[in-house]
Amino acid sequence: MTVDKQGSQAGAPVPRHVAIIMDGNGRWARARNQPRHYGHRAGARAVREAVEACGRAGVEALTLFAFSSENWRRPATEVRVLMELFLRTLDRETDRLHENDIRLRMIGDRSRLEPRLRERIATAERLTRDNRGLHLNVAASYGGRWDIACAARALAREVAAGDRDPESIDETALGEQISLADLPAPDLFVRTGGERRISNFLLWQLAYTELYFTDVLWPDFDAAEMHRAMDWYASRQRRFGRVPDADSGAGHA
Repeated sequence: MTVDKQGSQAGAPVPRHVAIIMDGNGRWARARNQPRHYGHRAGARAVREAVEACGRAGVEALTLFAFSSENWRRPATEVRVLMELFLRTLDRETDRLHENDIRLRMIGDRSRLEPRLRERIATAERLTRDNRGLHLNVAASYGGRWDIACAARALAREVAAGDRDPESIDETALGEQISLADLPAPDLFVRTGGERRISNFLLWQLAYTELYFTDVLWPDFDAAEMHRAMDWYASRQRRFGRVPDADSGAGHA
């Protein structure tokens, strides 16, 4: 087996789109007798490693679950720390992303974010919108059910306005209204931290995604771990409901 300098198998298929739930910051901090915000800051450093690893591997899009719609239920102090960390990270990293031809986009319910954070997000998106490198999507105040409901409302408005026949609403029509509709669906989903669920993340988009779960806590998820996930993806036979290869011996996907 030939291995490239980043650790992946040479010639192995690379996922076009990777989606990640970055879990385990709090447990990582607790194991070091530190407050939870210590883990969140360490997790922000791991984001940079993930972005760089995906960029070097030739991944087209990376979507990170930074803050879910359910995370608003966390203690107010922790939410405040997370929002401040998001703000500082944008201030620190936006120019670097732009210099590396990375396009940044945020998906989620922006109405719940404070005005100065919404302004920073909009500024970063404007600066990077014409970049042609990695598409970096950050899901904040996001939920998969919220995403589908928004898509349904958009189609309902078209019907109410007389611009659409209800009978024309099918999977394609709904999919065109879902977040990230202009990108390929995720090929590889990664969740760190040991949990084995998708937690209301990209529910529509993950229909045929390969799901990779690891016990590694997010702050420890470095480039080597990313390439381990990509190598696992390369070993999968993706069939999308079709009959498997005769010699694979595999079951249904």
